Amino acid sequence: MASSQAKTHQHEFVIQATPVKRLCKTHNTITVNGQYPGPTLEVNNGDTLIVKVTNKARYNATIHWHGVRQMRTGWADGPEFVTQCPIQPGRSYTYRFTIQGQEGTLWWHAHSSWLRATVYGALIVRPKEGDSYPFTKPKRETPILLGEWWDANPIDVVRQATRTGAAPNVSDAYTINGQPGDLYNCSNKDTVIVPIASGETNLLRVINSALNQALFFTVANHKLTVVGADASYTKPFTTTVLMLGPGQTTDVLINGDQPPARYYVAARAYASAPGAPFDNTTTTAILEYKSAPCAGKNCASSKPVMPTLPAFNDTATVTAFSNSFRSLRKVEVPTEIDENLFFTIGLGLKQCPKHLNKTRRCQGPNGTRFTASMNNVSFVLPSKISILQAYEQGIPGVFTTDFPANPPLKFDYTGNVSRSLWQPAPGTKGYKLKFGSRVQVVLQDTNIFSPENHPIHLHGYDFYIIADGFGNFNPKTDTAKFNLVDPPLRNTVAVPVNGWAVIRFVADNPGAWLLHCHLDVHIGWGLAMLFLVDNGVGQLQSIEPPPADLPLC
Repeated sequence: MASSQAKTHQHEFVIQATPVKRLCKTHNTITVNGQYPGPTLEVNNGDTLIVKVTNKARYNATIHWHGVRQMRTGWADGPEFVTQCPIQPGRSYTYRFTIQGQEGTLWWHAHSSWLRATVYGALIVRPKEGDSYPFTKPKRETPILLGEWWDANPIDVVRQATRTGAAPNVSDAYTINGQPGDLYNCSNKDTVIVPIASGETNLLRVINSALNQALFFTVANHKLTVVGADASYTKPFTTTVLMLGPGQTTDVLINGDQPPARYYVAARAYASAPGAPFDNTTTTAILEYKSAPCAGKNCASSKPVMPTLPAFNDTATVTAFSNSFRSLRKVEVPTEIDENLFFTIGLGLKQCPKHLNKTRRCQGPNGTRFTASMNNVSFVLPSKISILQAYEQGIPGVFTTDFPANPPLKFDYTGNVSRSLWQPAPGTKGYKLKFGSRVQVVLQDTNIFSPENHPIHLHGYDFYIIADGFGNFNPKTDTAKFNLVDPPLRNTVAVPVNGWAVIRFVADNPGAWLLHCHLDVHIGWGLAMLFLVDNGVGQLQSIEPPPADLPLC
């Protein structure tokens, strides 16, 4: 019955430069269809999307449908040189995929260089027609996209950092739905208004689409009830503050139960790396009661109520928040494990190569270049063909399958790490998984150069987060913390600063799937690896053939 109602939605995305004025200055910003943020796509669980993307910008581009499982449709996943060659300027590519068994808030973004700074939008998946939410039906729904704005061309920012080997410049503003808000220059006349009426229950779909920054989010004087995250429902819990790593989404109910007035919605950095520079500004929107004494235009005189946000390094609040997540019902977590993997994640420093000009090209700490790795392998993208094409067509020399299942060297990961371990080896390495294998990955942050809360995202899969903690993961004692009853199902896990997280999934989706840090500065430095999942038996356990219009490199 339900499948007969599934629809196909066709959209056209044109990636193009558009004049966008923020912080008093106009930039030629890369957008989709001239909109910043890009268009919101709305579908129902079971629907199919066909999106023709035409690239009229001067940079290569791709679009990733963040959190979409892409069952058997890995060619539509979008990370450049992983599942496709990029769409070159003047070319187009049509993404075709079905969203099955997912409900809630996802999003889409460019997956090429730093284009996703401005090329992103919401992807809302409602229940199948006739089904309902497992919570009070909200009166209205508002997507809240948290972004990061540079008063510069973001591509120039990353290119300069790649040249110098130093960390890239931090952003100049955070944004809510593309607008910085009242606390920035030249911004208050465009501050986003989030409407509410007394007695209403509304749904805010909060998405962290910032490029490089985990963010706290709050609404003055209002409680937020979390009901979903990463397009999976959660047991409802009430909080005053959210923390989202880049890539994560959180659905919250908000009640219009306060005196009718105007209240700031605000977001600012959770900066977990000690001493690292960060953008210490605050973006705001306004929650405005329709019956507020000053609704509409004559409000300049009454300032909205300002919330208090946690301190930028308030890890205790983050821990309490992330430990509140549970799946709505009992779930089937894999208990027998076929692949027991342990991945270190973190930064590194590369000694200045002999052929480089040290003063110009090695401006990292003490004349080095920044790098990053998993299990001491710093991931390098190919440039002549995508990994998925090479994998499916058996083309040699593009990648190897010897990504280590464990760190090549055991050490005190979160203690004082010997300098001899700070320089990883570059490589394009994948780890092979048999179809249907049950996988556990321990993700262990390291104290190399600086520890940090890393948002780790897996393409093509959701996974259960069965535990996390601080210090070094101890398989003897930490297994006692495993939640195998109702752990949350996510596509991006915020691995605690100087700590660890354990995830489990079943490898039931064949293809080449990136596992990477969603801080774009870290992807560029190599904080990534690949799972290569074999086809199973028969057509339904095999990846579809590549589409005819798959871009050429």
